[in-house]
Amino acid sequence: MCCQRLRVMARRMLKSYGRVGRWSDTDDVLQNSLLRLHRALATVQPESVRKFYGLASTQIRRELIDLARSHFGPQGIGTKHDSDGGEASEHVADKFEPDSLEEWTAFHQAVEDLPDAEREAFSLTYYEGLTQVDASRVVGCSLATLKRRLVSARLLLQEQLQGGDDD
Repeated sequence: MCCQRLRVMARRMLKSYGRVGRWSDTDDVLQNSLLRLHRALATVQPESVRKFYGLASTQIRRELIDLARSHFGPQGIGTKHDSDGGEASEHVADKFEPDSLEEWTAFHQAVEDLPDAEREAFSLTYYEGLTQVDASRVVGCSLATLKRRLVSARLLLQEQLQGGDDD
């Protein structure tokens, strides 16, 4: 059951990395993330199931960032290959998706820098794909509290990602 849940998380997170999915599939991401998780568990003992899935989510996120760097970095195969075509590129541009590896890295780093409560609420809903009701049950708080944490997380992310240019 745990492996299936992690596979769903990896698939969902890979979809948010649109261009990486062209070069890697869910099982590749899952396998490398599980290896990372195994190494992390040698030094970290999660206090609860919730903390375990949070650690797993972090490992999947790190694997996707590394894959994006590998594929779209200076020597990456993705930088030298354009097979999207005109219409497909326009369709992707309509979605909310950072344009560059640097923007993706900044986004995920900003998520990691959120206060614990906001990061957990955001991770459960954005990365793990739980509904707000389910996430509030996992966290053990009311739905209103979870919604308040999500709004706070989004505002903090917006401030970090857009506010950094103004300083």
